[in-house]
Amino acid sequence: MAQCVQSVQELIPDSFVPCVAALCSDEAERLTRLNHLSFAELLKPFSRLTSEVHMRDPNNQLHIIKNLKIAVSNIVTQPPQPGAIGKLLNDVVSGSQPAEGLVANVITKLFNHVLQCMLVASSAEAEPMEQFSKLSQEQHRIQHNSDYSYPKWFIPNTLKYYVLLHDVTSGDEQRAESIYEEMKQKYGTQGCYLLKINSRAPNRASDEQIPDPWSQYLQKNSIQNQESYEDGPCTMTSSKNSDSNLLSLDGLDNEVKDGLPDNCRVHPLQIDQCGDTPHNTDGSDHAKSASSVHETKKASTGLIRGACLTLTDHDRIRQFIQEFTFRGLLPHVEKTIRQLNDQLISRKGLSRSLFSATKKWFSGSKVPEKSISELKSTSGLLYPPEAPELQIRKMADLCFLVQHYDLAYSCYHTAKKDFLNDQAMLYAAGALEMAAVSAFLQPGAPRPYPAHYMDTAIQTYRDICKNMVLAERCVLLSAEILKSQSKYAEAAALLIRLTSEDSDLRSALLLEQAAHCFINMKNPMVRKYAFHMILAGHRFSKAGQKKHALRCYCQAMQVYKGKGWSLAEDHINFTIGRQSYTLRQLDNAVSAFRHILINESKQSAAQQGAFLREYLYVYKNVNQLSPDGPLPQLPLPYINSSATRVFFGHDRRPADGEKQAATHVSLDQEYDAESSQQWRELEEHVVAVANKGVIPSSFYPTQYCLNSYSDNSRFPLAVVEEPITVEVAFRNPLKVPLLLSDLSLLWKFQPKDTSGKDTEKERVTGEPEMIGTEVISEFLINSEESKVARLKLFPHHIGELHILGVVYNLGTIQGSVTVDGIGALPGCHTGKHSLGMSVRGRQDLEIQGPRLNNTKEEKTSVKYGPDRRLDPIVTEEMPLLEVFFIHFPTGLLCGEIRKAYVEFVNVSQCPLTALKVVSKRPEFFTFGGNTAALTPLSPSTSENCSAYKTVVTASPSLGTAFVSTASSVDFGTGTGQQLEAIPVPLPDSVLLPGASVQLPMWLRGPDEEGVHEINFLFYYESVKKQPKKRHRILRHTAVICTSRSLNVRATVCRSNSLEDEEGRGGNMLVFVDVENTNTSEAGVKEFHMVQVSSSSKHWQLHRSVNISENRDAKLASREKGKFCFKAVRCKQKEGDKQSSEKYTFADIIFGNEQIISSASPCADFFYRSLSSELRRTQDQLPAYPEKNASEGAVRLIEKCSEVDLSIVVLWKAYVVEDNKQLILEGQHHVVVRTVGKEACSHSQKQEPPEMELLKFFRPENTTVSARPSVEQLSNLIKTSLHYPESFHHPFHQKSLCLVPVTLLLSNCSKAEVDVIVDLRHKTTSPEALETHGSFTWLGQTQYKLQLKSQETHSLQLKACFVHTGVYNLGTPRVFAKLSDQVTVFETSQQNSMPALIIINNA
Repeated sequence: MAQCVQSVQELIPDSFVPCVAALCSDEAERLTRLNHLSFAELLKPFSRLTSEVHMRDPNNQLHIIKNLKIAVSNIVTQPPQPGAIGKLLNDVVSGSQPAEGLVANVITKLFNHVLQCMLVASSAEAEPMEQFSKLSQEQHRIQHNSDYSYPKWFIPNTLKYYVLLHDVTSGDEQRAESIYEEMKQKYGTQGCYLLKINSRAPNRASDEQIPDPWSQYLQKNSIQNQESYEDGPCTMTSSKNSDSNLLSLDGLDNEVKDGLPDNCRVHPLQIDQCGDTPHNTDGSDHAKSASSVHETKKASTGLIRGACLTLTDHDRIRQFIQEFTFRGLLPHVEKTIRQLNDQLISRKGLSRSLFSATKKWFSGSKVPEKSISELKSTSGLLYPPEAPELQIRKMADLCFLVQHYDLAYSCYHTAKKDFLNDQAMLYAAGALEMAAVSAFLQPGAPRPYPAHYMDTAIQTYRDICKNMVLAERCVLLSAEILKSQSKYAEAAALLIRLTSEDSDLRSALLLEQAAHCFINMKNPMVRKYAFHMILAGHRFSKAGQKKHALRCYCQAMQVYKGKGWSLAEDHINFTIGRQSYTLRQLDNAVSAFRHILINESKQSAAQQGAFLREYLYVYKNVNQLSPDGPLPQLPLPYINSSATRVFFGHDRRPADGEKQAATHVSLDQEYDAESSQQWRELEEHVVAVANKGVIPSSFYPTQYCLNSYSDNSRFPLAVVEEPITVEVAFRNPLKVPLLLSDLSLLWKFQPKDTSGKDTEKERVTGEPEMIGTEVISEFLINSEESKVARLKLFPHHIGELHILGVVYNLGTIQGSVTVDGIGALPGCHTGKHSLGMSVRGRQDLEIQGPRLNNTKEEKTSVKYGPDRRLDPIVTEEMPLLEVFFIHFPTGLLCGEIRKAYVEFVNVSQCPLTALKVVSKRPEFFTFGGNTAALTPLSPSTSENCSAYKTVVTASPSLGTAFVSTASSVDFGTGTGQQLEAIPVPLPDSVLLPGASVQLPMWLRGPDEEGVHEINFLFYYESVKKQPKKRHRILRHTAVICTSRSLNVRATVCRSNSLEDEEGRGGNMLVFVDVENTNTSEAGVKEFHMVQVSSSSKHWQLHRSVNISENRDAKLASREKGKFCFKAVRCKQKEGDKQSSEKYTFADIIFGNEQIISSASPCADFFYRSLSSELRRTQDQLPAYPEKNASEGAVRLIEKCSEVDLSIVVLWKAYVVEDNKQLILEGQHHVVVRTVGKEACSHSQKQEPPEMELLKFFRPENTTVSARPSVEQLSNLIKTSLHYPESFHHPFHQKSLCLVPVTLLLSNCSKAEVDVIVDLRHKTTSPEALETHGSFTWLGQTQYKLQLKSQETHSLQLKACFVHTGVYNLGTPRVFAKLSDQVTVFETSQQNSMPALIIINNA
């Protein structure tokens, strides 16, 4: 709180002190001027007595006076002008430090009347006694001549005190002593004094350091004076180091004219004639007053006061004040009090006691000098100086000055009644005021403080007398007294009541004091404090007191800050910014405006625009003061540092006609965790393949785009001459657009040589020979918009790069609040206003890494790891591959084959090698096998040109297969479970700098309809091995939409036919069902089956069974066709070791062109689909090792049912598109694994099972022995009966009909099999009896045989019939078991088809 250091009991006596005038000769003034002080200033630090003094009151009682202080001042004859008090108050406030606070103090009406006059002459004068006489006459003339209305004298007979000044260093001491003796004889020992000063020569002033007691009185208050005009207060400030609050403004360089010095002519409160007008009481021309204060301070800065005085001289001055007070002043005051008391008593003829006086004692004989009508004024009656009412007031004032508060209260109380009776309201108000103060200061507090006296006095001054100055004095006194009694609420109300519109400075002071009252209450009213500090700051600002206005707003800001009152905060910060700028506190101004902009403002767009313009204007002035200093941090726009993305490499080229660049990685792609993991797995796989199956320990997945989701713990690698793109996310929180110009990245770079050593000193932004920097000339962010800027760097040297932030010019758009259309943009930022309101600054990119949560210490504390995405290491040059796809389709039929071209371009200065491609869907594409014929590199093929390798054939026998063989190794694929990295067949395996190669690529539509995303990862290396970056990758994602075409199903069953068999083993029938599932959405009219091929290591298609005469097999929409083929075992050449690894291809064509299925691309897709099928089945089947012989036997039996025959159906589809017919080609694959089990070209979607109740059970540990199924056992031995279909027998000649039947037994396994044939079986079911007649077998009823591996054996049987009919011969029961196994595997081998014979009568 802006409080006085003294208590109010000390403050009031120090404010009301006896006034002594000083009238000096010119020689005496010259002696004091040697110390740069006037005589009055010389005495000022020593004007307080250090000991108690005594005097007797009119009742002859001893009265003790403590800490008495006197005020000595030069005589000033010019009365102050009416507006001088306002200027003085303004100067006092301007010269006060904010920390000291401001307390306006006052003196009463009569307290500035002179009690005594010092006449000062020098011992060096020719006639000192004569000089004293002249000074005495001058004083008498000033006091008693009507031409001089100022100063005011307390009584007509003013006591004179004669002081002889003696210069010790230059004066004659004997002469001074003789003159002093003469003075004592003439004026008495009580009325004169010899004061010796200047014991030190002026030229020795700097040799010794002497304390300067004048600085605390004169430096800060050199423009102020304790004098005031008659009814006006004397304003002063409290100082922590001061024991005197009196201010002086004495003329130091005035000359004497006409016997009267100029300092006696001009009053210190007089306003300069060329300056303010008399009614400018608030000092609105504060700049001039402030400059005068500055000049005064500047002039007095280099002065050394008291330079000729020693500590002995200080003691002499202090002793002089003591002697003057003891022997001159107090005896005179005591005598005057007695005289006034006696005059009052004698004038009324009453007793000597004043304490029992009544109104009638003092009423009656007033002797006015002028008529009452002339003395009437707005304040009531004006008394002549000799009026008895004024005599008792004078006596009260004298008692108050000497701290006799009891007697003073009685006198004030009595005078108050007289004044009220005479309606002299001005006098009455003064008496009420001083009576209240006297009552408060009475020792022992015999009566409470009469606050109502003060309230009446304030109201009288303000409302009746219209004297606001006296009302202010009264309010300040009362407020200090109330605060000392902890009545802060009453004091605040009193201070606020006196605020008005006529004086901003007075209202500001009162409001500030009221605010401090609120904060000092027992329960502090913080918000009221802050609110009234804001009001005080506003009034200070209107009064021109910018420093105090700023202080008030800053103190209020401490209360409002962080409380959610955003509008109040904005107002306070805006005002603080403006006031700080006015006071040239530019850093504070910038900080305040910055707070307005960075908070989420609720202001209107126009207000925000005003704030922004003020901020830019202030910032520009700050930059002009230090143009070469570091760039300042700008608060706008917001930057989301964690959303910063860094991309390494060139931008993707746009599509050029049929030429489409690889998608690779770009900043336009959003992060997908699942996709990122797939790319990582592909890269790990291809790196393992390139390094012979082992991933190097130094391997780290390639990251072209770094964001908040990527692993940024390592320093990323950038390549020389390849751009680095940084995407910065800006957000404009304001409702006005922001224009950023000359936007670029800020960086520092440490160059290194190839060995990693520093080669040069660190470089910074602005050196393009190391790092090229892209500059965006204009970047507009609309109101409340989030927008990203992509800034590029071009490294030209290897080393360590650190991206620090962004640098730009922040500006506004001229005459625009919002930009809502294209028309508002062009040219709107080129106006003078926009260019003039832009400042250059920077913002740093500081990215916090992920929180660590691995160790126990990290889990229990908050620690963050590094994020190094902005600190790339620039490595040596690497090859750079670009891939373009030509005629690449976006839509295919399921299984459709399409030929496209891929162009590989090396756009770097380094050759590349070891180009490979890997994909999760290798069955989708192929570059062709090693056996494929060379294809023309130009993609100038017509629509009807086939993608297959075809041969025109002569017509062979109907439906006979063409057989060829091929190995999977020739097509770059195996039948393993791992993904294969497919080498790209580059010429010489190297792509030179700037070279390009076009290669054909065949595509096959996936078997499932829908949209497919197929990822290609291209891997390549540099011919020159790099230590940090061994390989590079290029990504491409192809999006293919497939529609339904054909659904192919195939089944294999064993043939019972014996004809055309060659060697051991049997034939099989292959049934192929083809269904057209296309619904014509792709414009497909019909499908033509052009060829069916088979591929297997063991089986091949031999011929077509049911081919029709019309060899063109067509399927319209939703039609289904059925094909039946005969399959035989492949012929294996003896001695061919690789025959087991080769596949036999058999083509059955339905036209005159054979598609060579063992060549590219047909074989490529077959092998890739076979690989995918193997991976799927291997993933689904758990791998159980064979544990014992019984399980091995089961495996042998299972192999009897295995076929492993792949069917390839090749087709053509006719499509009408844009009135143009196109021919599409394709192929479907069906892999038949087991006899009798249907296989499909693509897996059917399984319906999700319905929700079932969860069952809990305990698994039993009983092991069940592996046992083959009945179906598998039935395929162990193939049986067939050979007999005539019909037989004629003359039953009328011979009753028994004997028919020879041959039973053919064939071992389908590769182990020895024991076979038992039992002919005793008879059909017992009634249905069979109705359908077929009963017969019997003749001869041996049971046969036991042993068949070797794949051996065929025949039994000759005889069947006996007794009458005609249709009979089923399939009644023999065949039991089989492996020779080395027990009978647990024995089961019956039943024929799947009945063997019917017709017996006719001949």
